[in-house]
Amino acid sequence: MRGFGELEQAIMDVVWAESTPLTVREVLGRLNGDRPRPLAYNTVQTVMDILRRKGWLDRTKDGRAFRYRATKSREEYAASLIDQVWATGADRTATLVRLFDAMDEAEVAELRAALAARRAGDGAPGAGV
Repeated sequence: MRGFGELEQAIMDVVWAESTPLTVREVLGRLNGDRPRPLAYNTVQTVMDILRRKGWLDRTKDGRAFRYRATKSREEYAASLIDQVWATGADRTATLVRLFDAMDEAEVAELRAALAARRAGDGAPGAGV
C-alpha cells in the first residue's frame, strides 16, 4: 500500500490549507517555517512536479512562475487509501468496525446523519461520506 511520502504529504497539507494557488516559493516558505534544516527550492519544485504528474496538483503559468492547486481533496486522498486497503482483500466489515470503534460519539452521530441523508437521497455523492 502506497500513500504520500513525508515531503509529498507536507506539500499537500500546505496546498490544501490555502484557498488560492501557490507558487513553489510560497510552499517552500511555509514548509521551512517549522524546520531546523531548510529544504532546497529545487527539492520542493521536483516533488511538486511529481505530484502534478501523479494528478494531485495542477499548475498554471503566472509570469515566470507556476501556481499550483490541488486537483483532489484531502478526503479523496483518504478514500484512495481506503480503496487500497480494500484491494488487499481485507474484510471490509471488520475493518470498518475497527475504525468506528476509534470514533468518539459526536463523530459516530455525524456519520449516522450522513448515512441517513444518503439513504434518503439527500446526500451528494462523496459529500461528507
